[in-house]
Amino acid sequence: MADEDDDYMSDAFLKQIPDVRPGVPMVKRQKEALKKEALHKEKNAQNRQKSYREQEKESRESALQSSISSQNKGFALLQKMGYKAGQGLGKQGAGRVEPVPLNIKTDRGGIGMEELKKRKADEELQNYRRKVQMKQQGEKKSIEDFRVRKRTEREERQTQGDLWKSQKACEQLDSQKGITVPRDSWYWPEALKEEEEELLEEEETKAEGSDDEEEELTPLDKLQFLTSYLRGAHFYCIWCGTAYNDEEDLGSNCPGDTAADHDD
Repeated sequence: MADEDDDYMSDAFLKQIPDVRPGVPMVKRQKEALKKEALHKEKNAQNRQKSYREQEKESRESALQSSISSQNKGFALLQKMGYKAGQGLGKQGAGRVEPVPLNIKTDRGGIGMEELKKRKADEELQNYRRKVQMKQQGEKKSIEDFRVRKRTEREERQTQGDLWKSQKACEQLDSQKGITVPRDSWYWPEALKEEEEELLEEEETKAEGSDDEEEELTPLDKLQFLTSYLRGAHFYCIWCGTAYNDEEDLGSNCPGDTAADHDD
């Protein structure tokens, strides 16, 4: 009984079993299926009838790739008039050599739509450039206005400082000569303060917009009058800081009667 039973662990029994390793036959079957599918698609593409648009495109491209043959009627007429292949049009041969290129429209716009779009794009570009230019000009003007304003403020401060120095010098020089009353109320600093107070009181009492009022002198006007007085009466220059001996000494040694003359 034991001899008749198969020995499942013997080599003879194992050799009878087919090789069924997992994955190997599956991969082979997949490759064969993909190959068959590719061949099937290729045959379908070859046997498929091309559409009218595809045929027209292939015909057009084929015609554009080849030059005009001598069988063409237009080409034959040109040859009768002396034209040769590869030569430009015209008597001098300086005209067009190749035919006018073909431009296929792919959109649904009208014939002039492309020109209209181009014109609008050019107008938008010009407007953008104009806006940028105006912005740059505005920024430049703002910078120039700022510089002018700062320069004006600096000049006004310098004028006020020179005026105060002139008033102090005028008071001292007049006092040295025994002058107790200034020529004008604003020639001396203290007198200037009193004059300002009086002007404030007068402005409160007088009606606004009176045409009979005299125009008030600016600090620059006062400085010019006071400078002329100091140079004529005392031979003194506030920018030199020197009292000269006489008019000749002042004219020969002082650069001028303004602050700008003393900058150098």
